[in-house]
Amino acid sequence: MAESLSSSQITDLTARYTYGTWRRQKGWVPLHIVDAEGCHFTDAQGKRYLDFSAQLMCVTLGHKNPAVAEQIAEQARKLPYIGPGWATDVRAKLSQLLLEVLPKGLEKFFFATSGTEANEAAFKIARMVTGKTKIVSRYRSYHGATMGSIAATGDPRRWAMEPAGKIPGVIFAPEVNCYKCPIRHSYPGCGIACVEYVEHMIENESDVAAAIVEPVVGTNGVLVPPKEYMPRLREICDAHDVLLIADEVMSGWCRTGKWFAVDHWNVRPDILTTAKGLTNAAMPLGLCATTAKIASYFDEHFFSHGHTYEAHPLALAPAIASINEMKRLNLAERASEMGTYLGQKLNELKTRHPSVGDVRGLGLFWISHVVIAPPLIITREEIDQGVAALSQALEVADREVEEPSRFADNTAMPLSI
Repeated sequence: MAESLSSSQITDLTARYTYGTWRRQKGWVPLHIVDAEGCHFTDAQGKRYLDFSAQLMCVTLGHKNPAVAEQIAEQARKLPYIGPGWATDVRAKLSQLLLEVLPKGLEKFFFATSGTEANEAAFKIARMVTGKTKIVSRYRSYHGATMGSIAATGDPRRWAMEPAGKIPGVIFAPEVNCYKCPIRHSYPGCGIACVEYVEHMIENESDVAAAIVEPVVGTNGVLVPPKEYMPRLREICDAHDVLLIADEVMSGWCRTGKWFAVDHWNVRPDILTTAKGLTNAAMPLGLCATTAKIASYFDEHFFSHGHTYEAHPLALAPAIASINEMKRLNLAERASEMGTYLGQKLNELKTRHPSVGDVRGLGLFWISHVVIAPPLIITREEIDQGVAALSQALEVADREVEEPSRFADNTAMPLSI
């Protein structure tokens, strides 16, 4: 039946019978995509698009990576599924690879099916191990869409789920945002007051089990912390016996020019969660990695967590291929090199467009109102193409800044967040 559907019918059926996420449903007309390869995807009319955000910051190796595709096919022929209580070669091999690339000390793994579920596992583990309940998160953060992870999300996406969505014990600290400091707006050079406030919160709260942070904040503005921030947060957590959870769902897998963003500051979290680029988004897989010290608690205590698709063989297989491809292509080094070039091009845009308030980023993870996180295989020529298109679009925004009278309240703000 599907073969007889026109492109407009496919679009209509998609909008009519399925939910479009994080949006009002009225007026949703999703673009019908029929192909994707490398750094581009193609719609049903044959128009080709440069994928300047790697979809949801997840197609790290580019679309249709042959090694990833073959690994999935081989696993599907061999053992597509077996329950999580059994040992498989793919589970063992991926575990060996993770020990090589994760920050040292992370030696026990729970395989989920998304970054959201990885964070759910992290919260449960932290509470079970510490016997405490409270989680410190930050405003301008996103940790997932299920009830626990949305409760730890600091941005407005949480609001629709409250009060039921606000699980007991989640408290919010200021975000790290040197462009628009939430603590000392009027004073440049405020240092790291935002992280010192986390210690103030812990000292004035009881029962804090863990603090969760995105080392480089993703959808809430690619917020890169000052170099002192993460080491100081590690000190604070250690001083108060609070576990540090690093949410590297977006910032992991070479995106920032290191295997993981915490590697820029030589900080070792107690728990690290990740997903997205782990499989090049070819299959849904999340990872919650903990230290051996945390894992040892469960030697004599019940591990009260699990689900049907934990350690799913077909999801684990492309992760092996993805990690090997990242090694083969030296993607951490490449992201650093190409990120320097991209940063220069974006900062040039800032000098020409009054609508741009700030440009910031690390590796191939940047923002100037829109998140710019292309596949790590992107070329300089493709970067030039993408930046040129962005520059053209910013001309529209520039006119809004230059003609503030067009607004009813007579105000205009830079588009950067």
